Amino acid sequence: MQKRVLIITYYWPPSGGSGVQRWLKFCKYLQSYGWNPVIYTPENPDVSVTDKTLASDIPSDIKVIKREIFEPYSLFRFFARQKKGMGVGFASAEGKKNGLFGKLSLWVRANLFIPDARIFWVNPSVRFLANYLKNNPVDAVISTGPPHSMHLIALKLKQRMGIKWLADFRDPWTSIDYMADLPITKRSLQKHKRLENKVVTMADEVVVVSSQMQAEFEQVRPQGVSLITNGFDHTDFAEHQPPLDSEFTITHLGSIPANRNSEHLWDALSRMIASDALFASKLKIQLVGSVDKLVADQIKHYGLAGHCTFTGYVNHTKSIEIMQRSQVLLLLVNQSANAKGILTGKVFEYLAARRPILAIGPTDGDVSNLLKQTKAGVTANFCSFDDIYHKLKWMWGEYQNGFPFYDKVDVSEYSRKNLTGKLVDKLNHI
Repeated sequence: MQKRVLIITYYWPPSGGSGVQRWLKFCKYLQSYGWNPVIYTPENPDVSVTDKTLASDIPSDIKVIKREIFEPYSLFRFFARQKKGMGVGFASAEGKKNGLFGKLSLWVRANLFIPDARIFWVNPSVRFLANYLKNNPVDAVISTGPPHSMHLIALKLKQRMGIKWLADFRDPWTSIDYMADLPITKRSLQKHKRLENKVVTMADEVVVVSSQMQAEFEQVRPQGVSLITNGFDHTDFAEHQPPLDSEFTITHLGSIPANRNSEHLWDALSRMIASDALFASKLKIQLVGSVDKLVADQIKHYGLAGHCTFTGYVNHTKSIEIMQRSQVLLLLVNQSANAKGILTGKVFEYLAARRPILAIGPTDGDVSNLLKQTKAGVTANFCSFDDIYHKLKWMWGEYQNGFPFYDKVDVSEYSRKNLTGKLVDKLNHI
């Protein structure tokens, strides 16, 4: 007989982007391990992108409960004259673009909506789910954040009903990079930390996606913090590799905000073009996803505009095809205080695409350690022009030789199915 688990998540198809992938894929494989998921998610989330192709991964027989959510972002967009969802950008430097109103909205976001603007969904959700669970009991509850309001729903259910609870952190809470961009008061930051500590200590199991996050939370909870990284779904990737681009394509998939931009990279590519005619004839840069204006301006400044294409957001299926056809996959790690612990889901799909990876970030962080372990690529120091230049030259030489170093890469331990097995071990334990 299968056990039942209630999963509280803000992101669910047709929402697109990276936030939806982790739990969509867990749910795809949970039933094969004896757990039947029940999804609780907003009917009308404020998201910046949608991807209808992801719905094909939802098992046909799982229950999905959707309920209306009130979020103040619609009011802010009305006054800010924005059409798209605020998303994370509203919580970071992008909120500064609207002058005085932008500064006011950032202050409100930082100090009145704690932990985030989904806080208004917490109490209605607790009332609904408490009644639902009386008639439809489950063996455990999982909350995944951000947004961290999802954890507060599970926390209150735990307090009210004593239900077993696993809290999953896809990103840090108080140590996340955009906290530094918020005009947050000391009192508000203390409230964030109190809530974070309460969630971390009261959950029956805490799961994080990187070793740096694990070390951070273990300072609050010495035992019971488990590492289950993101991963890739083998069924998303064609059994036979599609034909590679004939050019020396360097492809970045995902957004590039200002703090992920690497001016040293554009400078290095520009100098290589000037010194090597063959390189200049072969270089193609593909940026797939939203790109900050600063990035586009620097690419133009360094004379790379003719080598660069800006694709914008594409659905998940198309993004994987682009990965598999590219010669080199570029991974830019945020230049922020928590950079060493950033290990996005994207890097695991890069691994599964079986193309060499050039990461630019901390050379002693989680991304660098992963690339060393898998032998799937190299990491260049974000702050070092010389390191970036030499790593690019090395990649160019390996491309000309057919990337012989890539023959022995094994990334099977990061398949979504195997990672679901690790999750089930934690569920069975609690």
